[in-house]
Amino acid sequence: MSKLTIIATAAMGMESVVAEEVRRLGYECTVDNGKVTFMADELAICRANLWLRTADRVKLKIGEFKATTFEELFEQTKVLPWPDYLPANAEFPVIGKSVKSKLFSVSDCQAIVKKAIVESLKQHYHVSWFEETGPLYRIEVALHKDIATLTIDTSGAGLHKRGYRVAQGEAPLKETMAAALILLTNWTPDRPFIDPFCGSGTIPIEATLIGQNIAPGFNRDFVSEQWDWIGSRKWELAREEAEDVANYAQPLDISGFDIDHRMVEIAKENALEAGLGDLITFKQMQVKDLTTNKRYGVIVGNPPYGERLGERKEVEKMYEDMGKAFATLDTWSIYLLTAHKEFEKHYGKPATKRRKLFNGFIETQYYQYWGPKPPKSTLS
Repeated sequence: MSKLTIIATAAMGMESVVAEEVRRLGYECTVDNGKVTFMADELAICRANLWLRTADRVKLKIGEFKATTFEELFEQTKVLPWPDYLPANAEFPVIGKSVKSKLFSVSDCQAIVKKAIVESLKQHYHVSWFEETGPLYRIEVALHKDIATLTIDTSGAGLHKRGYRVAQGEAPLKETMAAALILLTNWTPDRPFIDPFCGSGTIPIEATLIGQNIAPGFNRDFVSEQWDWIGSRKWELAREEAEDVANYAQPLDISGFDIDHRMVEIAKENALEAGLGDLITFKQMQVKDLTTNKRYGVIVGNPPYGERLGERKEVEKMYEDMGKAFATLDTWSIYLLTAHKEFEKHYGKPATKRRKLFNGFIETQYYQYWGPKPPKSTLS
């Protein structure tokens, strides 16, 4: 099985970031709404799961076809090479979704796909009943405009679950989104980095992983590690590669500040869990008090949006204070994510560039204020 079709799923607006990551791993890819598709071998499943910082999941595509009747769905599912992937003891639940398709009953589609796979495996293994006590292969039937795509999830828990978050605040930023915010900046590991709204520490932790080239999946397990047709050796190779290219000696200057001392303590706990506790400085601080003599640094922040009744005026005042505090950082590049429609007005300066991103289901703008390029001499 040297040529597999692999799909890295992506949140809306993040497809190009995921595609860039896939290309950096050495795989040519195509980009579509919500997904990045590439052809590769079994080792790529291991590498993609370990390395993709901004993808939601890594899926194995088994087949794609048009289906406007349940009979078409059954017959075309049945002829796909399920025995190549599913052992006789496989546990294979089927989930589904349907958008703008004649087959709109998701529960019926799931049942039909399950039945078709069972028939395929019966013919191959010559048994009439499957106990499903073995490794997990979660299958999805996704119908879009009458095209059915059948995939198997290779990740297990979503890729945002890095394994270091021991505690969190009320509205934590997903790790995948935090990584994307950093990758969309001009930050390099030799420049100072500050998150003035660090919350549970996600952005500074992700910056540290990026800065030392540490694979984001190094501290967790994946469901496909149990699959015999991939084999433990390929996972070992992928993990050895990750260890070999990690640059633990890279010095970093990364700080996270928050107004809430409880969040600062949680951030410290999470950084310790990630094994990065001594690399990040966390401190209680209001954004209006942020000052530094360092130059050519990068600020990445996810400030409050002021969506709740009664919070708006307070948040707008905070944006004004932030704009005044950051005005003195004339060599810094500043990147701020918010859903507030009049952010620039209150901040006091139009952004160099804006980019629409979805933080969960909230439509936000990523306001980018580009500072000058640092000189080639040593940064201070």
